[in-house]
Amino acid sequence: MTWNDDVAYAMTPFKLLTLPLGVWPLQKYNTFALIRSIISGSSLTAMMIMLFLEIVFGSSDVYIKLDALMLMFCNVLSVLKILSFRIYANNMIRNFTSAINDYLAIDNKKKHAIMRQHAFIGRMISCSILFFAYLASTIFCLVPIIAGDGGDIQVNISIKNQASDLPVPLTWSLGSYHLSANLFFVISIVQYFLLVLNSNCNCGSDSLFLAITTHVCGQMEILKMEFVNYGVESKNIFEDFSKLASRHRYLMEHAELLVEVISFVLLVQMLFSCLIICLIGFQFILALKSHDVVMITKTITVMGALLLQLFFYSFVGDYLKCQMEDIAQSIYSCNWYCFPLKLMRNVLFVIMRSQQPVQLLAGRFFVVTIETYMTILKSSLSYLSVLRVMVDT
Repeated sequence: MTWNDDVAYAMTPFKLLTLPLGVWPLQKYNTFALIRSIISGSSLTAMMIMLFLEIVFGSSDVYIKLDALMLMFCNVLSVLKILSFRIYANNMIRNFTSAINDYLAIDNKKKHAIMRQHAFIGRMISCSILFFAYLASTIFCLVPIIAGDGGDIQVNISIKNQASDLPVPLTWSLGSYHLSANLFFVISIVQYFLLVLNSNCNCGSDSLFLAITTHVCGQMEILKMEFVNYGVESKNIFEDFSKLASRHRYLMEHAELLVEVISFVLLVQMLFSCLIICLIGFQFILALKSHDVVMITKTITVMGALLLQLFFYSFVGDYLKCQMEDIAQSIYSCNWYCFPLKLMRNVLFVIMRSQQPVQLLAGRFFVVTIETYMTILKSSLSYLSVLRVMVDT
């Protein structure tokens, strides 16, 4: 399809993130795209199985096992997101194709400014999430060569060759093997690649979904503006109202398609978020007690990435809900009292429909908003306080 500068600005970052994973909606869904998805999913699945075995049979300390459990949860989410974006590929294709048509159909500066603003929001969400995700992956690889002794940080000059010193320790899988420096370096690079792949699959998929959802919110904002101005310069008010009502229904249908894509994955993510926040918080408490500066830095970074990811889902879900509901207020703000009686009834129908907004749902029953975010935080902190009491006693 033809791209202009606005489309490139809004979509190029997400294409670069998701095309290697085989989930970019505007790609050719051929065998090569399927192979990319299979390689990404199978790599993360292999890492997930390895982490599970390390948790069950490994001889690592509690720090490492908590890290492995957290990474395993993240791998599960990454694999689920790849599967969901492939299974519901048509839903994403329809939304992204519609987004390109919206950019190509811009006819005034106000619409252009609104769409550009929402594209900027999508880019900022992506940059924020990925920054913390890549930083956490890098810290995981730097921890083995940065040792904390008391409050000081020392950098080891020589690279250790033990399986427990890998970015993701493999004490059960490789504990009985002597690793040369070269083999240690190769395994570390592979593990770092898998961590970055996990970040791309998890946070990159989130960025793609949140960006297209903010675009739908931007289109609702434009529709609100058109409803407010409806009837001012209309030559045929019945035809113009029909177009606006059809546009409203069209946007709601596309929002429902997006909810269908992420519903199950979001439910799993909400459940895992509570667990991961508790695990990382517990790890943070242990690090504070032992004055481990490196572990404190790592837990803060991972916690920041997780909370930011969860916050953006809640923020976009809340924003989508508000934009849908505000359609009623915008159409009420027009000169509806001057319309013919038949048209007044149609206005009432649009108002009634907007009072049942499309919402971002986890598992088709759990509404994701800022209030949901606060509830998850309160629940996680309650569980964490119980763990802290157990440690103190």
